[in-house]
Amino acid sequence: MSPQELKSELEAAQDASADIALLKSALAVESVTGNETGFARFLDQELTKLGLTTGREEFLEGRENVWAEQVGEPGQNLMIVGHTDTVHVRGWPEHWGEDARSNPFAGTEHDGFIWGRGASDLKGGICAAIAGLRLLQAAGYAPKQTLTFAFIGDEESGEPGTGVSAGAKHLVQQVTAGEIAKPDFAVYVEPTNLDVYTAQIGFFIAEITIKGKTAYFGTPEHGVDALKATHQLLSQIWQHEADLAASPAHDLVGPPSILVTHLGCGGFIAVPGEGNLSLIRKLRPGEDLDEAVAAFEASLDVEALPEGISISIDYPAGRDHPKGGSPVEIARDNPQALLLRECVQQFRPEAGNIAGAPFWSEMPFLTNQIGCPAIYFAPGDIAVAHTFEERIDIEDYLAAVRSFALFIARYCGVRSKNEHPTRRTS
Repeated sequence: MSPQELKSELEAAQDASADIALLKSALAVESVTGNETGFARFLDQELTKLGLTTGREEFLEGRENVWAEQVGEPGQNLMIVGHTDTVHVRGWPEHWGEDARSNPFAGTEHDGFIWGRGASDLKGGICAAIAGLRLLQAAGYAPKQTLTFAFIGDEESGEPGTGVSAGAKHLVQQVTAGEIAKPDFAVYVEPTNLDVYTAQIGFFIAEITIKGKTAYFGTPEHGVDALKATHQLLSQIWQHEADLAASPAHDLVGPPSILVTHLGCGGFIAVPGEGNLSLIRKLRPGEDLDEAVAAFEASLDVEALPEGISISIDYPAGRDHPKGGSPVEIARDNPQALLLRECVQQFRPEAGNIAGAPFWSEMPFLTNQIGCPAIYFAPGDIAVAHTFEERIDIEDYLAAVRSFALFIARYCGVRSKNEHPTRRTS
């Protein structure tokens, strides 16, 4: 059977209303970071319906990952990965008021989009992948080689005490221990507008506290002005920003950069005794995170600050690295990445471009910690993620379902679904 023949069969077999209903059902399950378990159990049920062997396990107390597997003939193992948590919905109803989109969990259809928290980031990708397998089955086929799904919590930041990739770390432990089969290639379903991302940025966040000494405004000579010291540090940081902008850029993700994101300093009719600022540093693939941190700290001329000023730096966003998230890249001519591009372009000739992620997600856990080449691919636009405008284009979503079905078939090979797969025993 040729790819073109299979493409035609998939197009004929797709039940668009069922695919849309799956996504709406997923959006109805609130799963803000810290509350992922309900959605993990929803996915367990959907994957069980497709005949996969499933499992769930707590990665932290009361918070579950879910995985599923269809074991096939010896050969390649494809893993599809995504995070189950979303960012919060505070302010969403107030933003939309009487508009039909005021319920972030309703999956409202409007102007050719489905609106709701997680529609783009990234329940659309999860549902497209699951619906892709369902479509392949509806066409009369099943993967010949092993297919694994792994859906993990704690990817998003923003909720106190969460967002450190605890779910991804647990998945790595399970693969390393042999509890989940090591994949040969992985697709992480972050939104890419149906392009194929073979590279992603890295990052670290730094929070700097500047301490001086407060004093009454009429006797400022008794104080040490933390605001003036903060101004000096900002000038040094912005010089470091200029140096980074002048350094070599990566052709898929651009140059490295640094951005001050928060500034706080002041006193009540008094010399400011303490200041604080936050910043985020973007790394291009090929940069070392330890070296980037060292270069940042070296750019701060602490010796030039006024006597009596002290600073401390905290790095609160450790992911696969204690101080942040590593940049990563696989070869852009990776055969599986090119195969996925070819599958996407069967349905959307203008899509499937090899590109780079302007965001950080958990691909380094796959590439660096378990040695599995990985890419990002899914419907949805990262530009509307985390906003009140979060939505997904319905036609892109349905095209992604077909693309996943075709890619699974071509990567894993296919057999008649009447030939029962082998199941792993736990």
